Amino acid sequence: MNVLAKILAWPVDDDDELGLALWDAVEVARAVRGVAVGQFQVSGVEIDSRDVMPGDLFFALKGEAMDGHKFVPMAFARGAAAVVVDRPVAGPHVLVDDTSIALELLAKAARRRTSAQIIGVTGSVGKTGVKEAIFAALDRSSRGQAHRSVKSYNNHVGVPLSLARMLARSKFGIFEMGMNHAREIAALTRQVRPNVAVITTIAPAHIEMLGSEEAIADAKAEIFEGLEGFGGEGGGIAIVPADSPHYARLKGAAEKHGIALQSFGRAAHATVRLLDAVPAPGGGSLITADLGDRRICYTVAEPGEHWIANSLCVMAAVRAVGGDLGAAGLALAEMQGLKGRGARTVLVAAGGDGSGQALLIDESYNANPASMRATLAQLGKTPARRRIAVLGAMKELGEHGPTFHAGLIEPLLSAEIDQTILVGDEMIALADELGKAGQSLLGKPPAFAHCGTAREALERLRQLGVEGGDAILVKGSNSVGLGSLVAALANQKD
Repeated sequence: MNVLAKILAWPVDDDDELGLALWDAVEVARAVRGVAVGQFQVSGVEIDSRDVMPGDLFFALKGEAMDGHKFVPMAFARGAAAVVVDRPVAGPHVLVDDTSIALELLAKAARRRTSAQIIGVTGSVGKTGVKEAIFAALDRSSRGQAHRSVKSYNNHVGVPLSLARMLARSKFGIFEMGMNHAREIAALTRQVRPNVAVITTIAPAHIEMLGSEEAIADAKAEIFEGLEGFGGEGGGIAIVPADSPHYARLKGAAEKHGIALQSFGRAAHATVRLLDAVPAPGGGSLITADLGDRRICYTVAEPGEHWIANSLCVMAAVRAVGGDLGAAGLALAEMQGLKGRGARTVLVAAGGDGSGQALLIDESYNANPASMRATLAQLGKTPARRRIAVLGAMKELGEHGPTFHAGLIEPLLSAEIDQTILVGDEMIALADELGKAGQSLLGKPPAFAHCGTAREALERLRQLGVEGGDAILVKGSNSVGLGSLVAALANQKD
């Protein structure tokens, strides 16, 4: 066979008929029911003019305090190929009545055109990490043809934005869905229309708005309402935590929608069941799990009991879409902590044990009672000369807040933290408990300080001094602003 014959005999793939660009002018105008002015092709979609890259499509969204149309010139200056607007502008654009509705319409068009297998991820704790791990596993096995929502784009704007960015050629799509109130997940899942719906865990995050953990479980179970089978029909697969006290509630919700249920955890009924977990060299865990028809062994780089459970969840999701479990194991072995969600940085530090290094653990993006307990427990297992915890307030706990904050006394004392710096008014309840513990405990009382702001906490930490051999955990709700403290310690900015 000569060269020409070999080229002509090249196997045809269905994707060969798909365009290489993310969107072109005709496709965008048709999807958003607008009028295209000028011809263009785009490689990305953006809603923040500061993040626009050359070739992006910029949506000029209007919010309560800001109108994105003011930033159209900046978007073009940064290289936007076109913009979506509700008034004519100079440059390639698509004219629509409402830019927010247009973004949702483009997201729906992206979902309609793809044949990718879609995974939706929600949960009170761990959804971003699990989403990233599933993506890493499927992206590896599909050779770069997996797509996911970046950062924590999981709300009524982030989800359609993430969908609109998905290439038609994608083989897998992994989307995170979050909520503060009931029925928010229901709206998002009808946009994503996942084939597999994952619930990582149920914990009292956002309990202020929902009132009880049972209500939180019900709100998370709304993800089942948009679930579709792999052929576009009804059905689909729900993956839930087998060890959760709300397992029966989640199971009932799945059955109500006629969905196949799978689960993960230590419980005997778990579909992906933990058999053994031992510490791995250099941190993390070596996991052995039973999948019913086989057993698998893999390493998880991320430390902590919560990542043991997360890894089982990842394996269940990858298997549900027919992914490569070997690639999933490699991805978990290579996973590093995300910024604000477990990232570990080695700091230069004098004194102490003479090592010249201290460990900074960045958990500054989010906090709730369950994640606080898990992270403090892991800090207690971390080898260190001194263990220092900078703990910010946990938000959206409502009337339950004082009880949940005071309840952190037990994991703090169990972890044998050497110095605790509490940040925010809500942490007064824990400061009171630590004060009482100091009066009642034999031996050395727990050392702690209470600060009103992240800046005060940084100053307190600097007064304490970061020394060789220290392990410093920084954790709190994002609005407390502890990310600035982490950045200052890492010499990024003051």
